[in-house]
Amino acid sequence: MTFDLFADDAPLAGSRTPLGDQAVVLRGFALPRVGELWPLLQAVVAQAPFRHMLTPGGLAMSVPLTNCGPLGWTSSRAGYRYRSDDPQTGAPWPPMPDAFLQLARDAAAAAGFAAFVPDACLVNRYTPGSRLTLHQDRNERDFSQPVVSVSLGVPAMFLWGGLRRGDPTQRVPLFHGDVAVWGGVDRLRYHGIATLRAASHPLTGSERINFTLRKAA
Repeated sequence: MTFDLFADDAPLAGSRTPLGDQAVVLRGFALPRVGELWPLLQAVVAQAPFRHMLTPGGLAMSVPLTNCGPLGWTSSRAGYRYRSDDPQTGAPWPPMPDAFLQLARDAAAAAGFAAFVPDACLVNRYTPGSRLTLHQDRNERDFSQPVVSVSLGVPAMFLWGGLRRGDPTQRVPLFHGDVAVWGGVDRLRYHGIATLRAASHPLTGSERINFTLRKAA
């Protein structure tokens, strides 16, 4: 089933869009918690502002990011890795808010992954024209743990591929409050975000905020 990003037939909150045997989008799962999540997210960004990190090839990433939790995902000429300190300041990343942790646990459990305890939360800020190319989340040590990805703000088209970069790709809309969870046999699927279209949301303006929780160590 497919949906237009800006049509009136968006999936109902509480419904599920299967992506694979062990991958699903929980529609509107985060909506009841947005009022708590949003100010906590602003506090994280105030302590560790968004920044455009460099790829190993030396190019600036189009999507700025930040982190919270014991570990943060980073990119530089030295490669991709997790580290406990903010490379810009040398200070620890902001603590992961308890509300983020609880949302991740609840969403993972709803998708069939019990006892998920993330130690890293990567926050991305998308603006019109930005995108995230197909990639695998494989810098973590334990692939038995799922990935929990929360969408806030304007809608985006999620690109959901296979275990090889050249496999066919599904286009799955993600809306404000949706939570995608993938793990198990789907844990290393290629995925990305198509170029973000111009839109407006009452909470985020023209932006889409996405935070992804993982067990990195």
